[in-house]
Amino acid sequence: MTAEAAQDDVLVSVEGVVKYFPIKQGIVFKKEVARVHAVDGVDLKVRRGETLGIVGESGCGKSTLARCVTGLYPVTAGRITYDGEDITGFSRSRMKAFRRDVQMIFQDPYGSLNPRRRVGSIIGDPFAIHNIADGADRKKRVQELMELVGLNPEHYNRFPAEFSGGQRQRIGVARALALKPKLIVCDEPVSALDVSIQAQVINLLKDLQDELGLTYVFIAHDLSVVRHVSDRIAVMYLGKVAELADAPALYEQPRHPYSAALLSAASIADPDEAERAERIILIGDVPSPIDPPSGCRFHPRCPKAQERCVAEEPALVVRDGDAADHLTACHFPVEPGDDLTRAHAGISQESTAPALPEATT
Repeated sequence: MTAEAAQDDVLVSVEGVVKYFPIKQGIVFKKEVARVHAVDGVDLKVRRGETLGIVGESGCGKSTLARCVTGLYPVTAGRITYDGEDITGFSRSRMKAFRRDVQMIFQDPYGSLNPRRRVGSIIGDPFAIHNIADGADRKKRVQELMELVGLNPEHYNRFPAEFSGGQRQRIGVARALALKPKLIVCDEPVSALDVSIQAQVINLLKDLQDELGLTYVFIAHDLSVVRHVSDRIAVMYLGKVAELADAPALYEQPRHPYSAALLSAASIADPDEAERAERIILIGDVPSPIDPPSGCRFHPRCPKAQERCVAEEPALVVRDGDAADHLTACHFPVEPGDDLTRAHAGISQESTAPALPEATT
């Protein structure tokens, strides 16, 4: 593939994106005293028609990154390009037009729907906001969307409370599809659903992608779900991408120690294989995003950490022996045969937590 063709294949490009949230103190005159480094220099490309999975622990910045991509959060620094246009400097009117092409499915099917409004009104909101259809035409379009996602069009006038959790998430999917978007960001869309319902919603999203030519950014913490739906997977840790690879390559041979630890914690359906599997236990807690560690942010918990990891931040690049699209941010990536289950962090760290008072008798 030529460079021009590869560039045309990219729908969204995230370049050096930073998102900090200020922490302020004071009653009358509030002063910024620190910042939460939610996303801190992320580079990603989302290709047309693919599903890019983003995984990581809670607080790693994956949902914040998704909200930056959709324009819900302004970026602190960096650039986000959609279909060749830099959206970070869009005016309000241009952002409204951009949001017709980019929609979001939220995690909570209960909290994302207004309980006081009927389903037909909720799904029809995009048509009203963008002045596309009204009256009988809007009702017809809403009922077509309901049928498309597996809901009964006759339930147009019901309230969200009259639907199950899986049906409510289908309502959210229908609302996201209303304006025929090119990109849909799925922010943990099945984590609040029962396992049997999760499969139905995932299969629905896959069928819609094949039928409508959609592009997905799929955020989840369930590694088995991400493996099933994703073409490529980005692993995030403390605001940065630790590893980015095709899904089969990442699951067969993770190169970043954090990716290996995540995969070792994934559930395994085969009981015999699950009994043989050994889990990589990481020491310590995730460092505070207010004051992240120097160098590699994973080094305080990494079983392969060395002095270089403390002083030098690793670049997200192709490591020796990996495919051209397998990127790893690690000075000492995991090699075949490495046993991390019995290793301990190589760099000692002093706790930054406040000392507890000594017990008295």
